[in-house]
Amino acid sequence: MMCCRTSYEKGAIFSMSLAILLALVPALAWGSVGIVNTKMGGTAGQQTLGMTFGALIFGLATMFFFVMPRHIELSSHIWVVGIVSGLVWAVGTAGQFLAIKDLGVSLAIPLSTAGQIVANALMAAAVLGEWKTAKMWAIGVISIITVVIGATLISARDKSKNSAGIEAQEQKKDWTKGLIYLTVSTIGFMFYFVLPNFLNKVGYISDAIKARGNGVDYMTAIVGPQAIGQVIGAFLIVAFVLKESSIMFKLPTWRNIVTGLVWAAGNIFMFISAANPDVGQTIATTFSQLGIIVGTFGGIYILGEKKSSYQMKLIVIGTILVVIGAIIIGNIYTFA
Repeated sequence: MMCCRTSYEKGAIFSMSLAILLALVPALAWGSVGIVNTKMGGTAGQQTLGMTFGALIFGLATMFFFVMPRHIELSSHIWVVGIVSGLVWAVGTAGQFLAIKDLGVSLAIPLSTAGQIVANALMAAAVLGEWKTAKMWAIGVISIITVVIGATLISARDKSKNSAGIEAQEQKKDWTKGLIYLTVSTIGFMFYFVLPNFLNKVGYISDAIKARGNGVDYMTAIVGPQAIGQVIGAFLIVAFVLKESSIMFKLPTWRNIVTGLVWAAGNIFMFISAANPDVGQTIATTFSQLGIIVGTFGGIYILGEKKSSYQMKLIVIGTILVVIGAIIIGNIYTFA
């Protein structure tokens, strides 16, 4: 029996550990977006526009320093996919930030995450045809039910209201508006998620283009055009929907570039992890869902959003259920 590992084995263990740590970056980055944008301040419109400016910096850097030097295809079809997906992303982001204003980070982020998991899973199954057997549908439906139960527990209100601080925060929440904004946000993010694969399914994007570099070339190619679509979408929403043209270039907008850079960091590490053979697409996607933990508990402990002990117990159980449901959905081919 060997008493110690060889230098090769130590190097392999270090490489795997580093790969896993990098795969956790998207969860940390995406889970903290709501916290960062709340700290940066501003209206929902300023936050959305500022975030897209940060995303634009990342998107153009990706296009000029990664996509173009590697001669990855940037056809007119790639530009259409990128710009349109960027437009619907802006709708999803604006809706999420508006919901945060009404519900708070610790409630809006987990509900938004749960909504996206359910909507994206159903779209992948029903529209993209990714659930091919009855067993996959059974496991998928059970997972979705698990996520919905978890989201219900996370959003539960404590009717006893045994704390003046908690009661005051509850009275400030506009549940109807907040849930409407979350619904709009979920629809926007759903189309953002499904569009690149749907346009491949209908033949607009060829299988050859989508398959290059295990799919990473295609997804990185659309990042630059997507960032431009995000900025265009944000301008349209801020100017014509939120009617904030007069304040769109105030200081909070520029501060929220940081929010966009945080989101973009999660994006790039998602691509790196998905392309890494030590991690792969399934593990990378699954790990990214753990951002719900950062968003939920960051809102409570960093932003000081008050919860009763009863609500905290339900939030912990609900978060665990959402994560379990997300993991099963993300690994449905393994479980089925």
